[in-house]
Amino acid sequence: MSAECSSYLSADKVLVSAFSCPRAGGDARAVYCCGFQDVKYCCDDPHSFFPYEHSYMWWLSVGALVGLAIAAVVLFAFIITVCVLCYLFISTKPRGKLDTGLSLQMAGKTGC
Repeated sequence: MSAECSSYLSADKVLVSAFSCPRAGGDARAVYCCGFQDVKYCCDDPHSFFPYEHSYMWWLSVGALVGLAIAAVVLFAFIITVCVLCYLFISTKPRGKLDTGLSLQMAGKTGC
C-alpha cells in the first residue's frame, strides 16, 4: 500500500515536487500522505495533521497554567484589597448622629 503526495508550494514559496509514501529511507509504516497545502509528509495515521512531535504542546500548557495562576493571584489580591478597604470604610464611619453645623428653627416660633 502506498500513497502519492502531490507537489506543493512550501511556506517559503519553494516548489516541492511530488513524492510517494513511504519514502526511501523513511519509516515503512508511513504509507499515508498527510499535512496541509504548504507542508506535506508521509505518516502512519491518515488523520494526522502535524508533522511534529506533540511535546511542544506541553510547553504551551505549562505557559497557559502559569498565566492563569498569575491572573488568579492578581484577582485574589484585588478582591482582598477591596474587602479590606470596605471594612476600613465601614469601621471608621462615625456611629452617632452627624452634626451638619446648621441651626434649625421650628416654623412659626421665634426665639427671644
